Amino acid sequence: MPDELLEMGPIDYLCVEFPDGSLKGDAFPLLLDLVDRHIIRVLDIAFVRKNLDGTVTAIEGRDLDFAELGAFHGAASGMLGGDDLREAGEVLTAGSAAVLLVYENTWAAPLAVKLRQNGAQLVAGGRIPVQALIAALDETESAFVPAVSQLGGR
Repeated sequence: MPDELLEMGPIDYLCVEFPDGSLKGDAFPLLLDLVDRHIIRVLDIAFVRKNLDGTVTAIEGRDLDFAELGAFHGAASGMLGGDDLREAGEVLTAGSAAVLLVYENTWAAPLAVKLRQNGAQLVAGGRIPVQALIAALDETESAFVPAVSQLGGR
């Protein structure tokens, strides 16, 4: 195995859906900032659109008019393929577009390397969407408020 791979941080992927007309490009400078600050390294980036008739087509980055995308030209590790684009298309709403992103968490590389050297391995992982966290907190708060008001009534 090449030494470069042994020194890598954890690899994540995202598929972010943009409803029709909402792919404006104003988030790309923020993504570029994460790269510039060595927090992440983009390994692969791809764009896909689900047409109104349900067909899924790849969108070339050069067809999108966002100057910041030039910084990711050549970010093609080969990890994203046609199957990934088709799978993304299955979950997209007709008329929407999506960006698929594979990236290394470079901020975590030293920890990941040390853990691997010690024989540790990741056996589970996941991501909690912010919307799920907000819903859980709202549910906890709504259960907590009536209990507190009952205490005050004594």
